[in-house]
Amino acid sequence: MAPATVLLAIFGFIQFCYAGEADVLDLTDSDFSTRIGSYDSETLLVMFYAPWCGHCKKLKPEYAKAAELLRGEDPPITLAKVDCTEGGKDTCSKYSVSGYPTLKIFKNGEVSQEYNGPREATGIAKYMKSIVGPASKDLLTLDAFEAFLQVQETSLVGFFQKESDLKGTFLKFADSQRERLRFGHSSANDVLEKQGETDAVYLFRAKQLSNKFEPDFVKFEGKTKDDLNTFVKEHFHGLCGVRSRETVNDFKTPLVVLYYAVDYVKNPKGTNYWRNRVLKVAKEFVGRVNFAVSAKDDFQHELNEYGYDYVGDQPLALARDAKNQKFVMKDAFSVPNLQAFATDLLEGKLEPYVKSEPVPENNDAPVKVAVGKNFDDVVVNNGVDTLVEFYAPWCGHCKKLTPVYDELATKLKDEEVSIVKMDATANDVPPTFDVRGFPTLYWLSKDDKSNPTRYEGGREVDDFVKYIAKHATKELKGWDRKGNVKKVEL
Repeated sequence: MAPATVLLAIFGFIQFCYAGEADVLDLTDSDFSTRIGSYDSETLLVMFYAPWCGHCKKLKPEYAKAAELLRGEDPPITLAKVDCTEGGKDTCSKYSVSGYPTLKIFKNGEVSQEYNGPREATGIAKYMKSIVGPASKDLLTLDAFEAFLQVQETSLVGFFQKESDLKGTFLKFADSQRERLRFGHSSANDVLEKQGETDAVYLFRAKQLSNKFEPDFVKFEGKTKDDLNTFVKEHFHGLCGVRSRETVNDFKTPLVVLYYAVDYVKNPKGTNYWRNRVLKVAKEFVGRVNFAVSAKDDFQHELNEYGYDYVGDQPLALARDAKNQKFVMKDAFSVPNLQAFATDLLEGKLEPYVKSEPVPENNDAPVKVAVGKNFDDVVVNNGVDTLVEFYAPWCGHCKKLTPVYDELATKLKDEEVSIVKMDATANDVPPTFDVRGFPTLYWLSKDDKSNPTRYEGGREVDDFVKYIAKHATKELKGWDRKGNVKKVEL
C-alpha cells in the first residue's frame, strides 16, 4: 500500500474511533437478535442510523461519549447501533424505522419504549440511568455510600433509620425527578453513624466541583415535595454551576457566563483553575447575580450571538441582565475585572451588545431596511404604522415574498405606513417579537408600538393591502377600510 494511502487510512480510522466508540455495540442483521437478547445488560439503547444522515453524524460522537460515561454502571446499560443502509436493513425494517436517527430502548431483548430523551452525552447517560432500577439507589453499606459519591454527578441522598414522612416525601420526589436528578438513600447503621443523621436529606455536590468557597453538601430543612423542589433549584448548581446544553434553563438572569475549555473528563485541574476564580467573585454577588461556566465548543451558537467566532485560552465573560439584554466584558479576564463587570451589570452602567449589520447609508427605497442598531429608529420611533418582515436570506418562502413585498411598498409609498424588512439571522431581534420561522411578519400601530400583532394573512399584494387598509390608524388615501380603491373625482 502506498504511504499516502496508509496515511489516509490511519486518518480515517482516527476520525472514526472517537472516545467511547469501542463502548458502542455494532449490530447487524446476522447478530442483532442473538446479541440483544443474550447480552449482559438487561437494558440497551439502540440507535438506528444512516451514515449519510446529518443528524446522525451530529449524534454519533455524543452517543459514543454517553456509552463511555455509562461504562461500569450497576446494573449495566449498553448502547448499540445499527446501520440501516448496509448490514442492518432487515432489522431496521422489522422495527419500523422510517427516519434517522431513530432510538429505541430494549429490555430483555424486546422493545420497551421509544427514546425521547436528550441528544447530548450527559443527558443520554442520565436519562438511561434514570430508567434502570428504582428511582433512588439503596446504599446498603458504607462502601456503597462512599462509592456513590465518587461519581461525577451532584446527588440527593436520604438518611433514614426507619419509615417517616420525610422518607416518603423523598422517595416520591425521586420518582418524579428520576430522569433529571440522581438519588440514593440508606438505612445502614454505619452510614447513619458517619453522617450523624437518622432522618435527613442532603444534597452532595459532584466531587470535581469541590471548592473552598462553599460547602460540599447542603442539608434540606423543609418538609414537603415542593420544599424539596425549591431546595434543589436553589442549591443544585451552587455559586457557579457548570452550564450544559441540557441545563441552560436552570440559570436565570441576571447571569454572567464564562466560556472556555470546560472539560472535567480530560482536564479537571485546568477547568477548576478558572472556575475557582469565578467562584471568588460569585460569592460576593449571592442573590443578586448568577454565575456559570460553559464549554466554549458546546456553546459556539451563543458565542456567535455576541459576535465571537473564536475564544482563546482565557475565559470570555458574557452576560444578560434581567431584561435579557446582552453584554460583553471587553477587558481581559481577571478577578478584579470580573468584579467590576458584575457590579456595572447590576448598576446598569454597561452598554448592551446588539448584533447588527452596518446601518444602511441610504434607506430611501420603498422597503426600509432595519438592522440591530437602527431598529428603534426605523420601526419603533418612526411615527407611522409599520409592517415589518423578519427573514432569512436562504429561506425559499422569503425569496418568493420579496417581489410581492417590494410591490406592496411601492403602492403604499405615499401613505402613512412604513414597510420594513430585517435579516433576522444577521441582527438581534428585539424580545418583543417571537420569531421562530421565516418569514415572520408583524404589524405595529403607530400609537401602540409596544404590542405588535403577528400578521397571519395571505401573502399576495391585495391580501396585505386589505389588511393594512382595515388596521391603519388613519384611513389610507388610496383605499377605503375594506381595501377597495377609492374613486378619484375629476
